[in-house]
Amino acid sequence: MSSSGVHTPTVSRLTDFKEITKMRLAVSVVFSSITGYFLGAESIDFVVVLLLAIGGYLMVGASNAFNQIIEKNLDALMDRTKDRPVPAGRMTVTRAFIIASVFTILGLIVLYIINPKTAMFGALSIFIYVSIYTPLKTKTPLSVFVGAFPGAIPFMLGWVAATDSFGIEPGILFMIQFFWQFPHFWALGWWLYDDYKKGGFFMLPTGKRNKGTAIQIVLYTVWTVLVSLIPAFGVTGRLYLTPVAAILILMLGLGMLYYAVNLYKKKSAQAAKKLMFASVSYITLLQIIYVLDKFIRQWI
Repeated sequence: MSSSGVHTPTVSRLTDFKEITKMRLAVSVVFSSITGYFLGAESIDFVVVLLLAIGGYLMVGASNAFNQIIEKNLDALMDRTKDRPVPAGRMTVTRAFIIASVFTILGLIVLYIINPKTAMFGALSIFIYVSIYTPLKTKTPLSVFVGAFPGAIPFMLGWVAATDSFGIEPGILFMIQFFWQFPHFWALGWWLYDDYKKGGFFMLPTGKRNKGTAIQIVLYTVWTVLVSLIPAFGVTGRLYLTPVAAILILMLGLGMLYYAVNLYKKKSAQAAKKLMFASVSYITLLQIIYVLDKFIRQWI
């Protein structure tokens, strides 16, 4: 940025690139995949970790770019999205499409180098997100259910990348992130309800900020915590949690549940915002605890 405070073309292009690929979201997805890899790997191959990070970023970036092309007219109506590169007119649809297409091809190639199963799940993720979830967002609240499938793939994708197999372990990792997305996205939908309404998006299960939605948020929070604790019972193969780790996860879960119940009581945008941030903390800390628990057990 120059001293006058005006963006240089290079800085603007870099900012637009970060926006079109949703860099912060992509980095969180990559983090999720890498934690899944650490959980599944017998020994850490940092070349695979790098490939997973690059491939994961490319696939998420592609999904987001396609999404912003499809929703460009709706994004222009909402305060939180109207300044994105395509609706704001800083980037043409053609350029965005080229970025999305190149990212898709490169992402699949990179994931295929790891193993074909990883590439297959990556391809499935982008297909569901772009072709099914995105069009459904303006049609039905069930879009959140559909979107939870590609959203739950990254955590288990790491395990598949490490083992070249799909079984109970990656299945549980998938379930944790699958159930977690309901309280997370419904809290986001509640918080930004008015803005989403401008774009015609149906995010909440009942379509409204009411008692029915709040009850479902509480229920799905409970299910998220319960699924997160299943590995503590020794029924999920190589994926195992020690009692200490399980207690930590339970405490985190009770913290998230507190904010869900608080939303039920207050039914306010502020309470929803707090739950949304609590949910992000929950999934991030859960993944860190899972990985630390595995390696501490190996060291002891």
